[in-house]
Amino acid sequence: MRRFAGSWVIIVIMLLIDLYVFQAIRVVSATAPTKLKWIIYGLYWAVSVAAIFTLAIFPYADYENWPKVVRTYLFATIIGLFIAKMFTGVFLLVDDLRRVIQWAGGKLYYQFVQGEPFTGAGISRSSFLSWIGLAVGGGLMGSLLYGFGNKYRYQIRKVQLSFENLPSAFKGLKILHFSDVHSGSFTDKKAVEHGVKLIASQNADLILFTGDLVNDHSGEMIDYKDVFNKLSAPMGIYSTLGNHDYGDYREWPSKEAKAKNLEDLKQIHSEMGWRLLMNEHVVFERGSDQIALLGIENWSSKARFPKYGKMKEAYMGSEKYPFKILMSHDPSHWDAEVRPEYSDVDLMLSGHTHGMQFGLEIPGFKWSPVQYVYKQWAGLYEEGKQKLYVNRGFGFIGYPGRVGILPEITLIELV
Repeated sequence: MRRFAGSWVIIVIMLLIDLYVFQAIRVVSATAPTKLKWIIYGLYWAVSVAAIFTLAIFPYADYENWPKVVRTYLFATIIGLFIAKMFTGVFLLVDDLRRVIQWAGGKLYYQFVQGEPFTGAGISRSSFLSWIGLAVGGGLMGSLLYGFGNKYRYQIRKVQLSFENLPSAFKGLKILHFSDVHSGSFTDKKAVEHGVKLIASQNADLILFTGDLVNDHSGEMIDYKDVFNKLSAPMGIYSTLGNHDYGDYREWPSKEAKAKNLEDLKQIHSEMGWRLLMNEHVVFERGSDQIALLGIENWSSKARFPKYGKMKEAYMGSEKYPFKILMSHDPSHWDAEVRPEYSDVDLMLSGHTHGMQFGLEIPGFKWSPVQYVYKQWAGLYEEGKQKLYVNRGFGFIGYPGRVGILPEITLIELV
């Protein structure tokens, strides 16, 4: 019942926003011929009512068993329309504030300066601001629709990292880093196979995966296990868990079912030939030189995400090694615990943010709304001798696309 009530609250909000934005539609179409005007009105309300109706039946329909493609794109389009109209509404709100201030100023002038009643009519809505609002909202919706086609456009980013204390035998070590597969979101197996082939083609010495193999359920990997198990590397493939891997975001019939799901997922890592590091470390040797790789379970400084990781356990015994790499899914771990308490961890590899799958990246500049939540959200960060690299994610979740922040495969070379 709570879910149904929540849906109807959202529907009412959407309807109010639709009515508000419709005022801008009326303003910009005021000079259009009557027939065209009614076509515009009809199209606007046909799309709006269809979106509201679809949302209204979600709680009553067995939508979780709908085809994944239909469910994913339909829901994303409705949310996109909602967000786009909210942005349009911001400009209309600014216009309404302007109108109120202008009207109030006129009333005060006539009442206290002229000493006579204010007889002015209401201030008309600005056609300019209405156009701007609709252009921004329409542009946003258009970019979200365009982004549907970017979700499998894997980008290989090559990064060279220099460390003074890197043992000489490991200079030139190539690490393939990827993160956030989210197999439950995939709808195109051939496209995913192409991404995995790109990973394999880099011929890295070591492959590291930093969590979120699934969205919720280990069963999401059934169709993709035979894709990712084709990966190999001379020094092995190592992995960690992300916040989505624990099944915390869905209802389970029992605690035992949830626990079994996690054990099944661990088994899948093993069956694919990946060594899952659960608050532990491994040591690599080349000649007489050694380095340590630490891997912990998900640990976040953000209250809404879990702290399963035990850095103390992973670190114990690694003190003697001159160079350390840490795999930790959530980049907020770096500032919260790693830098202040483990200053000899040279490189931390993370994912988690996806760059919010929306933003802008050009040479020398990057922006995404996620940066207002995460200080480190994409790419390389350095503090003193320590470095953090945040992978933008291989997969996607929620919004089935990417705008500006493309899926990433990172090839790191230690020099």
